[in-house]
Amino acid sequence: MSTARKEPATPRAAAQAGPKSPARTAARPDTARARALAAARVAEETRGTDVRVLDLRELTDVFDYFVVATGSSRRQIHAMADEIELVMKKQLHDVCRGVEGYEEGRWVVLDYGDVVVHLFDAESRDYWDLEQLWTGGKTVPLSPVEPGP
Repeated sequence: MSTARKEPATPRAAAQAGPKSPARTAARPDTARARALAAARVAEETRGTDVRVLDLRELTDVFDYFVVATGSSRRQIHAMADEIELVMKKQLHDVCRGVEGYEEGRWVVLDYGDVVVHLFDAESRDYWDLEQLWTGGKTVPLSPVEPGP
């Protein structure tokens, strides 16, 4: 990875961060939220289940949002990851800073700096239990997808 910060080796390590300064959350527009919701929408559209967006801005300075989703197979998790990367790059002009776990396919992390996407198989999601680990984070409501014509 080409980022200056050291990337965590596990979801639990990614979750270990200090308190966030309140000035940071109020000082800039929340473009990260729109990108997190876009990633969540793509996860839903590619048949991800139990898709959640967690607002962690008040808990850490490392990132603003987690997007968490469950896939039913390695192939489906790869499809979610690939499509999220495509949408983030083509539509939102955001480049992934790092990808972890793609080859194994049980837990894939897409790092967009202030948005971190976690795609799990069911067993790994239960084991890592990020929502419990980050219980102080606020769940961001996902807007329903408009049905097509």
